[in-house]
Amino acid sequence: MTEPRPLKLAIDEVITRRGVNVDTLKDLPQPDDDPYLRQEVLRQAGEYADKHIPARYADAVADDPAVIDWLRRILDRAVTESVMHVQCSVKTGPSLLILGPTGVGKTHQAFGVLRLLSQTGVRCAWKAVAAADLYAKLRPRHGVDSETEFRAVADAPLLLVDDLGAAKTSEWVEEVNYRLVNWRYERVLPTLFTSNVPPRELASSLGERVASRLIEMAQRVVLQGSDRRRVQVP
Repeated sequence: MTEPRPLKLAIDEVITRRGVNVDTLKDLPQPDDDPYLRQEVLRQAGEYADKHIPARYADAVADDPAVIDWLRRILDRAVTESVMHVQCSVKTGPSLLILGPTGVGKTHQAFGVLRLLSQTGVRCAWKAVAAADLYAKLRPRHGVDSETEFRAVADAPLLLVDDLGAAKTSEWVEEVNYRLVNWRYERVLPTLFTSNVPPRELASSLGERVASRLIEMAQRVVLQGSDRRRVQVP
């Protein structure tokens, strides 16, 4: 009769198959709960990530030290806030603002860190939305309750808002940005923002009220480099 594999080995194999470096996970806080429960959490989280991460970023890897440090802080808070570490989940925590010009890998880092989160054994039904898609969801139209749409996004345990500031500025867009940022600011809900807006132009592009809250609530990371999407023609 074949000896069953140790559960830890089985979990590591699942993680490796999903393209996550197990050595990276060793440096992150881990929930000290029932290993069988953790295996089920990993299964569910992996399926959730596979379903909600766009195909373009299915293999995204977060490798920026500041982005990994933000995840460490999220996990530290989750473990601390959980009672006896049973069904450890993200409830509150710091936010992250990833800035940089077009094509340097902001969205890649964002989905990479969400993918890494899904392999830690910490529960988090995160949501991801492009800013332009958010505005489309919230525009008043027949048969749609915009407030319900807003709350579905605003109340997410962890939220990724991609490309904040990319839409043409208007009073309505600025108000949507303010409502969302302020909602999560007041409730200390961890939010991951990406934006092409240069650091010195946050106030002029997003409005003073939004910029002020982002500066206080979010750790800031500025990525440098050339546009990775450009095809080099010899």
